[in-house]
Amino acid sequence: MDAHSRGRAEEVDPADQWVIDPRTGNYELRLDRSAAQQPSLASPRRVRGSFASPRLAPRSARADRTTTTPATPASPTTPAPGVPKPRRGEGAGGGRRGGRKAAGGGGRRKGLTVVGGSLAFVLVGGALAGYLYYDHLNGNIKTTDTLGAGRNGFQKDQPINILIIGTDKRTGDGNQGYGDSDSPGHADTTFLFHVSKDRTNATALSIPRDLITNIPTCPTKQPDGSTKNIPSQRGVRFNTSLGQEGRDPGCTMRTVQELTGIPVDHFLMADFNAVKTLSTAVGGVPVCLDKAVKDRDSKLDLTAGEHRLDGEQALAFVRTRHSFGNESDLDRIKTQQQFLSSMIREMKSKETLSSPKKLFALAEAATKALSVDKGMGSISQLTALAGELKGINPKNITFTTLPVLDNPAERVKATVVINPGQADPLLQMIRGDVSLTAVEQKEKAAEAAAKSKQDALLQGGRAPAADVRVSVTNGGGPQGSASTTLAWLQNSKGVERSSNLGNAPAKLERTTLEYAPNQADQARALADMMGLPASALKPGTADAPPKTPMKLTLGADFKGAGISLTAPQQAPEGVQRVEADKAVCAK
Repeated sequence: MDAHSRGRAEEVDPADQWVIDPRTGNYELRLDRSAAQQPSLASPRRVRGSFASPRLAPRSARADRTTTTPATPASPTTPAPGVPKPRRGEGAGGGRRGGRKAAGGGGRRKGLTVVGGSLAFVLVGGALAGYLYYDHLNGNIKTTDTLGAGRNGFQKDQPINILIIGTDKRTGDGNQGYGDSDSPGHADTTFLFHVSKDRTNATALSIPRDLITNIPTCPTKQPDGSTKNIPSQRGVRFNTSLGQEGRDPGCTMRTVQELTGIPVDHFLMADFNAVKTLSTAVGGVPVCLDKAVKDRDSKLDLTAGEHRLDGEQALAFVRTRHSFGNESDLDRIKTQQQFLSSMIREMKSKETLSSPKKLFALAEAATKALSVDKGMGSISQLTALAGELKGINPKNITFTTLPVLDNPAERVKATVVINPGQADPLLQMIRGDVSLTAVEQKEKAAEAAAKSKQDALLQGGRAPAADVRVSVTNGGGPQGSASTTLAWLQNSKGVERSSNLGNAPAKLERTTLEYAPNQADQARALADMMGLPASALKPGTADAPPKTPMKLTLGADFKGAGISLTAPQQAPEGVQRVEADKAVCAK
């Protein structure tokens, strides 16, 4: 018997309203008292290869969203809390026509039958994850206008870069006791989540909060609608890119892009409550400890061995920095990566995907915990992104940390600086969309074929440096790149027939070299000198007249003369990383 029939509709658990129709094998949402007469029954089943996921009818007619079983109710029904009531003239499916009539009892039952794919969207960072977003949850999502900090969208054939920010702002019930209650918050936990263009793998790059870096000038939208420019700062902690001086997540996005050279599409931000509510909604996150821990600061109190954490203890686990390793923020990052890997496995588990109750709880918790940029500020936009991410296997999700060194300017080591020997090749790999995880060869066959075709451009003879003619323009590199590159080519490489044409007419993300077929030997020689990948070479179709220079345009990926643009195929030795499918004990 459902909650409505017991007269306790105000206490109804939405998951309890979904029952299987024994005639169709599909889940239906029972909204009226007559539902008590229907068998409620079975465990979730798979329909057409995916979980028959409950989705609520939209508030307006949208025929492409649901499949309905229309019926004419004998009397008005009262929707359960949180369930939108269809408008007059609409069925539960928002006006979709051609639905199949229910056999028997048509006037006494109103059903909403939903058939189709589960929505798998892993939101990492501070700890975010969610499945199955509903139209009526749109109002839960908080948005920020980042004023052009992101690319505001993503393309099907391009990588996706999402900045996941965990703020230490003490908002939410029970969080004021953690101290620093009046702080506007910082970028306390930050991941740059890079999804490959073929959607087979992802890299989550942790950025240490104590990293010394530069924060660029950033425009912010004020409550009155005006724009305020926050001045740049040099040589400050990375975590001050958010909250401090009035900075919003757009400032953190700009800082990360300047720091890594990786364009950021969107951001997702969560506070302490996200860790507590999401870990509880999923039924707890499994963790393993090598030793017993009792940390007075984070309030983590656990014995050695395996535990399933939710709520306050889950938050304590990701906050502790005195329990594991050498008690530094870098070791806390490792603990957070282990926790998030476990949460991803839990979200992907059969136990979660087959539990309507968990899915409902996660939908509520995730949307209430999220703060996003305006480009992702609706369920439909999040759903589109979810569709891009849902097929990634946890074994192909790699967590790693931006390589750093102790700050040599400090006697007492409190901050860190980038380790260029390891960081540069690692960032090149991410910019070049090279996975840190071994992926099945068959999944890469098409890409390998395309790369082989491109590599053919580099096959053949090379012209002497003295015969290379090229004009250089700057289309996105650091200021003055065209002139410094010209000087480097002439003085270090002997390319004396080169010229500087200043700034390019348009910005480019990638460096390109345009040349004619009869200049191929010059192009290969220049590619060798500069470390240009085959993808940077853009051959024309017609031969060029004698003494015509090639055209080199430096893009946003250009970091300086003599710095190779060809991404390494393996991570530098010593770079910390862990795959999301691996269970690791905190030490």
